[in-house]
Amino acid sequence: MVFNFIADYLKHRFTANSRHGTHSPFVYKLVDEVIYDFKSNIEYNVIEQHRKKLLNDDRFITVTDLGAGSHLNKNRTKKVKEIAKNALKSPRLAQLIYRLAKDSQPKNSIELGTCLGLTTAYLAKAAPEAAVLTIEGCPETAAIANENFKTLNLANVELLVGNFDELLPKEIEKRSKLDFVYIDGNHRKEATLNYFKWCLPKVHQSSILIFDDIYWSKGMKEAWKEIKQHPQVTVTIDLFWIGLVFFKTDQAKEHFKIKF
Repeated sequence: MVFNFIADYLKHRFTANSRHGTHSPFVYKLVDEVIYDFKSNIEYNVIEQHRKKLLNDDRFITVTDLGAGSHLNKNRTKKVKEIAKNALKSPRLAQLIYRLAKDSQPKNSIELGTCLGLTTAYLAKAAPEAAVLTIEGCPETAAIANENFKTLNLANVELLVGNFDELLPKEIEKRSKLDFVYIDGNHRKEATLNYFKWCLPKVHQSSILIFDDIYWSKGMKEAWKEIKQHPQVTVTIDLFWIGLVFFKTDQAKEHFKIKF
């Protein structure tokens, strides 16, 4: 599996473009002004200071793993700092999520897979007027995330704890439309495609769906391929680590690989 992942990464690096190899004005602008905007930001600093605290947190919690490729719950005891080191999105990726949200200014955002809540914090800070819903399967991980939301004074975040397959359809049903959805949930093909299909009735011209770990496994690669081929999807951007999905009816159907 590691060999295949490395091979996929090298292939992506050799075949992906920068903004200068992109002929779509929409994608060029997004890459130039959002994806490649690596300037410092005071809001990044606040959240990253909190990451440092988590990386030194020696508390033990019981982690219930609902989405690592098995139908069975797996309970393991881990230190918070171990989770922070291995499971949190890197600053580079979390800050990209921030920029994408800040650029699109959604009225509502959904995150599937809260972990310790740092990516949620980036989402909440990017669009402070938006209602941010985040769903986590592990109660003790969610409890740490909730502590972090309070410390960071995130008033626009709602955290739900439970099974993604039960909670997500209900929450989608409550909304008239979906603006911004970040899927970092159960990393299986069937589950990922279900999340995608549940979202489809509520997407619109300005919606953005983000799928994490699209090269994580053979199943995830197959899911990403199916998502790209769906007739409602017009533009996708493959950044290797994540995939961006757009539904812009004024854009010709086109798929892009961009170096990141």
